[in-house]
Amino acid sequence: MNLLYLTVLLPLIGFLLLAFSRGRWSENFSATVGVGSIGLAALVTLYVAMDFLSQRAIGVQVFNQNLWNWMQVGDFNIAATLTLDGLSLTMLSVVTGVGFFIHMFASWYMRGEEGYSRFFAYTNLFIASMVVLVLADNLLLLYLGWEGVGLCSYLLIGFYYTNPENGKAAMKAFIVTRVGDVFLAFALFILYRELGTLNIRELMVLAPQKLAVGDTAITWATLMLLGGAVGKSAQLPLQTWLADAMAGPTPVSALIHAATMVTAGVYLIARTHGLFLMAPEVLHLVGIIGAVTLLLAGFAALVQTDIKRVLAYSTMSQIGYMFLALGVQAWDAAIFHLMTHAFFKALLFLSSGSVILACHHEQNIFKMGGLRKTIPLVYVCFLVGGAALAALPLVTAGFYSKDEILFGAFANGHINLMLAGLVGAFLTSLYTFRMIFIVFHGEPKTKAHAGKGITHHLPLIVLLVLSTFVGALITPPLAGVLPENHFGEDGKMMLEITSGIVAIVGILLAAALYLGKRSLVNSVAKSAPGRFFTVWWFHAWGFDWLYDMLFVKPYLFIAKVLHRDPLNSLMNLPALITRVGNRGLVLTENGQVRWYMASMGLGAVVVLALLLVV
Repeated sequence: MNLLYLTVLLPLIGFLLLAFSRGRWSENFSATVGVGSIGLAALVTLYVAMDFLSQRAIGVQVFNQNLWNWMQVGDFNIAATLTLDGLSLTMLSVVTGVGFFIHMFASWYMRGEEGYSRFFAYTNLFIASMVVLVLADNLLLLYLGWEGVGLCSYLLIGFYYTNPENGKAAMKAFIVTRVGDVFLAFALFILYRELGTLNIRELMVLAPQKLAVGDTAITWATLMLLGGAVGKSAQLPLQTWLADAMAGPTPVSALIHAATMVTAGVYLIARTHGLFLMAPEVLHLVGIIGAVTLLLAGFAALVQTDIKRVLAYSTMSQIGYMFLALGVQAWDAAIFHLMTHAFFKALLFLSSGSVILACHHEQNIFKMGGLRKTIPLVYVCFLVGGAALAALPLVTAGFYSKDEILFGAFANGHINLMLAGLVGAFLTSLYTFRMIFIVFHGEPKTKAHAGKGITHHLPLIVLLVLSTFVGALITPPLAGVLPENHFGEDGKMMLEITSGIVAIVGILLAAALYLGKRSLVNSVAKSAPGRFFTVWWFHAWGFDWLYDMLFVKPYLFIAKVLHRDPLNSLMNLPALITRVGNRGLVLTENGQVRWYMASMGLGAVVVLALLLVV
């Protein structure tokens, strides 16, 4: 376990080598460095995991590796210390493992693109930042990794910087997530003021000792933590950046949406669960935000025409499930779904990248069709990944993790949240197989070509296997890290049957609507209510328009007003008055005796008048 620091150092070295190469290396060598550094980090993670699990068998629950003293000002002491427990090991395995296969696929996908080595430099730094985030033993070090992934997301979303729209999408992601980051900073200030430390384990111990349940300080601290989480994980009301993040290369979408950035908010709440348990109303709010977000995103995904945007809204929805699980205290279920979601969502995004290249960079699903014959491997990947996303019973990983969440809501008495989850499951299966049937069935509308090579096939096959029930056999080692739930088994079988039926009904409805001539769907879409809801949902319920009216336009107006710097003009006013006064007094010095006598007489009159008044 002493090699834990290498999981950060190796991707960081890869970033430095690629950054200073200035694009002069060949694509093969850049790929070797970029993919190899993450592959070595994944191997180190495997070694550390085996060592940790063997030590855990004899009672070692936590391993700390102190690297150096980061900063010390008086009593404020922050060490750069890495912590490994069951939760951080699960996250580390997902980040480096799934991240490695995404990097391998990217080495095929990005061939011939300008900035090949720059791409891998950014992604290596992204992985290094995410590893710092999940291994940090204190909130300030976590915040460093938190800001690092935010910076890298900006660089990667705007990778194709020659297109101004990509720059706008990158800036939007940066600003919206930065709003959440400010809230997280407030949480750090509150917690340090109240508890005198930012060490996560010390916070969990000191909070119950110094603060009461429902105390104002703990309520505000957890609200600020939640604000940071919803920003990074694209939950209501800071969810608007995620769909536009599709402007980046498809492997970037897989990296952000599956293995790393959007799961950071879920990890933050799970890691600070002890604080949220002391603010039950805020914890319930976490569940409500997740439920509302998963429904809003589900309806939005129903009408999207861009293959990547469908998957983006599905990510938003699945993260909503994780927030719902956290809100109902189904902690293990949230992390379990985080892990399985990383498998099947990475599979779907990488498969969509293969589809996009096969169709000559076409992303509109209605300009595709009949691709199951041309790219059969990708079709199978979409079927398996889509089935896992729709939680098809028994055979997919998504079924087991999603059912744990629904049962957690049911067992804890949150029936409304459970019903929201079931509706979300129906929407998920409907929009997922709508996409699959439109893209892979029907008449071919474009000449497609299949991807080749081990760097294309191997990541897809591995993720395909992990998206089946095989992935569900991997049990995150969370015992002793998160509170254990003793829900029992009452009603679980019935709920599993219900959710399975809901998923199957959604798939059958998608087949009835989108296989064949789609006459019913077209007639509904052309009706007045159909056009209204299509436009409303297509623009994600109008949140972008609302935020534009509330924040962007007023900001631009104020910027226009301040363009000439009125404060500077105000500061120049005394100088202006002095200059004008000087010019007036200069006019009185004209050398005429009559003018001087009149001035003296007028002055005398003024003096006498003042004396009389006083």
